Amino acid sequence: MARHEALLNLRAILVRRRDALRSALAGDLSLLKELRSESPGDVVDAAYDSTQDEISSQLAEVESRELANIENALERMKAGKYGLCEVCNGKIPMARLNALPYATMCIECQRELERSGGGYGARREAEEASEEAVGGELEL
Repeated sequence: MARHEALLNLRAILVRRRDALRSALAGDLSLLKELRSESPGDVVDAAYDSTQDEISSQLAEVESRELANIENALERMKAGKYGLCEVCNGKIPMARLNALPYATMCIECQRELERSGGGYGARREAEEASEEAVGGELEL
């Protein structure tokens, strides 16, 4: 399969996952509101409800982060930058994109970032540097 066709297929996958996450998050948030409005019966029920709230909240946070990554990938597609590493501007291999469709770095740059202890701040700097360096668009 040509890279162009594979990228189009990944776009469809990302859109489906985005829609599923939006639905799940809407349900999670309404469930959290509903649970908080109910009054607990006793101390054991209150502890159980508190634990359930915490688990639901953490799940919603993970889903929200994944949704943000997916939306970023879809924006990169629109901008013609999807499939290009944000750090070195090289092509991200299709095997990596198939495994992690919202990957923004090639495996070498990702490993280097992790080795150097770089977190979100270091990644943000790399993104900004690559945006300044790249002016052209990637055609899907």
